[in-house]
Amino acid sequence: MSRIPAARLSSRFAPGGADAKARLGLLEALFVSDDAPECARRAVHWLGEHAGVAAAMVAAVNAEGTRLVRIADYGVAGQGDTELHVDLEDRRHPLVGALSAKQLGSSFSSGEVIGGFATAFERRPFAAMPLRTLDAMHERPIGLLLLAPVSAAEGQDVRWAAEILGQKLAQLHSSGVLADSERRLRREGTLLESIINAVSDPIMLTDTEGRLMIANSRAERLFAADEDQSEGRRRAVALNNMLFSSALSRSAFEDAESWRHELPLVDPLEGSDLLFELLSNVVTDPREGTGIVSVLRNITDLRRATEEIEENYRRIRIAEAEIRAERDRLDLVIDSVADPIVVTDPSGNIVLMNAPAERLFTVGRGGSEEQAQRVRANDAHFTSHISNLFFAGTGLRYSGTIALVDAETGVALPTEGLSGKILSEHGEVNAVVTILHDLTEAKERERLFEQLQHASGELEQKVREATAELSRQNELLRRQAFELEQASALKSQFLANMSHEFRTPLNAILGYTHMLLHGVTGKLTAGQRQNLSRVDSNGRHLLAIINDILDIARIEAGKMPLNVSAVAVPEMITEVMAEMDPIVVRSGLAVSVHLDPALRSVRTDRPKVKQIVLNLLGNALKFTPEGSVRIEARRARRNGEIAIAVTDTGIGIAEADHEKIFEDFRQADTSLTREYGGTGLGLSICRRLASMLGGRITVVSALGRGSTFTLTLPVREPS
Repeated sequence: MSRIPAARLSSRFAPGGADAKARLGLLEALFVSDDAPECARRAVHWLGEHAGVAAAMVAAVNAEGTRLVRIADYGVAGQGDTELHVDLEDRRHPLVGALSAKQLGSSFSSGEVIGGFATAFERRPFAAMPLRTLDAMHERPIGLLLLAPVSAAEGQDVRWAAEILGQKLAQLHSSGVLADSERRLRREGTLLESIINAVSDPIMLTDTEGRLMIANSRAERLFAADEDQSEGRRRAVALNNMLFSSALSRSAFEDAESWRHELPLVDPLEGSDLLFELLSNVVTDPREGTGIVSVLRNITDLRRATEEIEENYRRIRIAEAEIRAERDRLDLVIDSVADPIVVTDPSGNIVLMNAPAERLFTVGRGGSEEQAQRVRANDAHFTSHISNLFFAGTGLRYSGTIALVDAETGVALPTEGLSGKILSEHGEVNAVVTILHDLTEAKERERLFEQLQHASGELEQKVREATAELSRQNELLRRQAFELEQASALKSQFLANMSHEFRTPLNAILGYTHMLLHGVTGKLTAGQRQNLSRVDSNGRHLLAIINDILDIARIEAGKMPLNVSAVAVPEMITEVMAEMDPIVVRSGLAVSVHLDPALRSVRTDRPKVKQIVLNLLGNALKFTPEGSVRIEARRARRNGEIAIAVTDTGIGIAEADHEKIFEDFRQADTSLTREYGGTGLGLSICRRLASMLGGRITVVSALGRGSTFTLTLPVREPS
């Protein structure tokens, strides 16, 4: 609610005129009202009661600033007419001139027609006083006070009321403009939020350090998480923010206002890997400073489709190579025939011929014009013969004589042509095979005809076989593509379920168990601590199994990264022994380490090599009831490799099972799973990791005589 400052209003009191109580009454009425017509009505009625005004009217400038509007009156005719028909653009209109006049008032005679208001004042003279605010910063008039008689305009009470009313109307007008601006700003803000939330791509505004300032719902799903949400989702969101900030940091060195990068992220809801195209642009605001607008386009499916297309292209190239090989075999077959053989398409264009046919239908280098004419004549006769095959009806073969000549000598060659249609599975003609038989050798006519007939049938069969093989390959490719799509979808579903359904609650169980073991909720008894330790141990064992399964899936999908660095083998083996020391002590076995003094640092992936050695040593301790375990690292002198061998005196492995133990979820004996535990994934992962590192794992073992597992890696000296 707008209020007139009391100090400014009280300063307008002056001696004489209406008494202070009457003025105070008007001030109170204006002070408590927020309605402009109500304030104007009270003012003109006050003038009529206390300032000797016989008739008065308040005309205010409308909200659009285009015309004068009648908002209140007192003692005038035409009460139903509430609007002045005075356009402010009409500078010649007397009221427009009075509105912009610098003097306090202008008088008009009864003869001047001002809209309908000469009649409203009963055609007697009246005065027009501009209503202005007392604030020097707002000199624009906001309306007119019209009153009669004219002499009343000189009264002190009239001028005081005009000033007070002008200030009040100006304040109400400013409040309305401000409210409209606020509503428009809120509406535009809501519209902008609706627009960016309607975009399917994540959009966000960050500062130069990657902190989120504005984001649509898609971006908040990837980069924002509440405290009451799951630990897995909050970790995924933290990882996404770290990857996004890293991408912005790298882009800062490119010295460009906009950039485009690929950005790998994690789906916080499903835990699956996503790939986005990051498009960022630097924006600068004089008040807010520099920011970065980023748009993320999901290209996960596009990348997967690209990989599938490349795989399909590879298979197509293999199929094309097989078809070319079949074509070469077909060329060998027809070239082995002495008679000319010509293969044409349904239009009669030659697509394949053997060497004897080339003498009739081609001109070699340096050939004369006469040879070219003979070849054209042969081609015309041959085309006519092929046409007769289609005009003869629905038969698959046609036999007839063709008048051909030797292209080189011009000797006439009476020839019998036998043409056959090659049909597709749908009965359409794919090609026409024509065998040309020279009738000069009449005595050999029957023998050659039989031979050619046999060759034609063989050629027909091979073409059919080639066509059928091509169809079979296409069908096989289609089925394999469908199976690959199903396998990819199942694997993605499996990874999402494993990550979301197993790891998140399991991590919560381990976290609460850890808190209880450390006395967060109070001191534990010996029995409670023992039970909680068993829960923690079995939970970590289950987490290791899940990690093994996910490692297998990542390796098969080709998403297991390699981080190559210089690795000191003796130092790594020392770390392995330190980590396995509690298990070694608990097993009661004698474990010895033998290191070749010639070992030097090599370049490989240290965590993966360490994982392999830990697994081999853990298996040796698990499957050795009594005896000893030996770890040996040596360097091969001849082939430039290093070998890390783990030897035990345990139960051993039958020779028939040496390859079986490296398969997924397999052990040499299913009874061992119950006796020693395990999922059968450890050695499978080790062999896959060794293959990724360019190495191999071999085993030498016999049942009841212990085992030796050897990891062999190529030596690449650190640069």
